[in-house]
Amino acid sequence: MVTGEDPNVIEVAYRGGVLVPAIDLWMDPRVPQGLAFVSHAHSDHAGKHRETILSAGTSRLMRSRIGASPQEHVLEFGETRELRGAQFTLLPAGHVHGSAQLHLETEGGSLLYTGDFKLRAGLSSEPIAWRGAETLIMETTFGKPEFVFPPAEQVLGDMVQFCREALEVGAVPVLLGYSLGKAQEILCAVAAAGLKPMLHGAVSKLTKIYREGVPGMPEFAEYEAANMAGHVLICPPSVRNSRMVQRIKKRRVAMVTGWGLTPGAVHRYQVDAVFPLSDHAGYNDLLKYVELVQPQRVLTLHGYASEFARDLRRRGVEAWSLVSPDQLEFAEMFEGL
Repeated sequence: MVTGEDPNVIEVAYRGGVLVPAIDLWMDPRVPQGLAFVSHAHSDHAGKHRETILSAGTSRLMRSRIGASPQEHVLEFGETRELRGAQFTLLPAGHVHGSAQLHLETEGGSLLYTGDFKLRAGLSSEPIAWRGAETLIMETTFGKPEFVFPPAEQVLGDMVQFCREALEVGAVPVLLGYSLGKAQEILCAVAAAGLKPMLHGAVSKLTKIYREGVPGMPEFAEYEAANMAGHVLICPPSVRNSRMVQRIKKRRVAMVTGWGLTPGAVHRYQVDAVFPLSDHAGYNDLLKYVELVQPQRVLTLHGYASEFARDLRRRGVEAWSLVSPDQLEFAEMFEGL
């Protein structure tokens, strides 16, 4: 648990999800809880809780994936609602469509919980917004200096060129990206380049839901093995070694992932190319976000949480990982107070 006697900061704990004990509020818990904020519809954050606080876009996507919670508090971005004596405001996170941050104000202070987020503008997600808070709880998936992503326009341009070269030799370009979020970014880039996208069934299902909240989503063809010629096939990574892909005699396969920055990614994923496009913030943007929010303390989650918190402390920012050993060091600071 992370706690303290300072009346100006909210008490926070981590138990498979972030907990604000004062109002029994969970944020992205792994198991069903009473009242939970769900930041977005990716399976590692979504859950079917008794009561959920979420955006309209996330609500639509979750209903399709796991069904609705018994009671939903659906907030529009920027709307403030009072629950359990606290003020809840959702702000877009820029991660995927519907992804939200939670700005919370209680008697104990103010808190901004990012969930997964990115600063760069996406092609299929709402642009991020932010608000000052005394406590910033942020994801740090790419919280090491080596994760500085090239401009998205450059990565998408390289990806489109890969597709053009495959099509020129009569091959089917197969682009692998998560069905929710990444696949829609790929679809928008491919369509904008004048190429013809064809979507795997799982991608197609979610893209149709996207259309309810994202104006101008491109047209696409549904997957048909007999009609793939001349199309760019967009699939989830799970089909990489499937019979569906292996049956394509002439193909060029690429993985689209932020982990493409790691050495040997092409060999690790066993593909022809890897394009480092991420729907998370890179290291420089993580630092920038702390400057934008100007918190009194930062609590880190996911990925390189301990390393990023240590880097912030070296820069003079009070920062601690919620999930790594330095949380013990943080707790010891308050013993005897």
